[in-house]
Amino acid sequence: MGRKARLDLVLDCAAPQELEGFWREALGYRSYISIESAVVLVPDDDTNASPLVLQQVPEPKAAKNRMHIDLVTDDIEGEVNRLLDLGARRAHEGVQSMGDTRWVTLTDPAGNEFCVCTGIEW
Repeated sequence: MGRKARLDLVLDCAAPQELEGFWREALGYRSYISIESAVVLVPDDDTNASPLVLQQVPEPKAAKNRMHIDLVTDDIEGEVNRLLDLGARRAHEGVQSMGDTRWVTLTDPAGNEFCVCTGIEW
């Protein structure tokens, strides 16, 4: 029997190495591969967290991402402030909510949307 499917996250961008430091610090990951066309970031511990691949693509970002990354935390404002210090920007003011889940939408230095949220409980 083969290995179970695993989720790797891939973010298309114009210049992977320009986003490498931001995402490495944002996630607490380490650089596994760093070349002009791609950067692979992996957890810096033995967790089963998904790798993040920053993949170079020729076309510019044209609209809102169809899929985005959520960084889950209990301290949304503290994490938002840390990420703003790293170069993120707020996409909206205040905290949004749906049921018990709360979030703030940010953009990375290249304008890719991501959220800082309390996560989904099931």
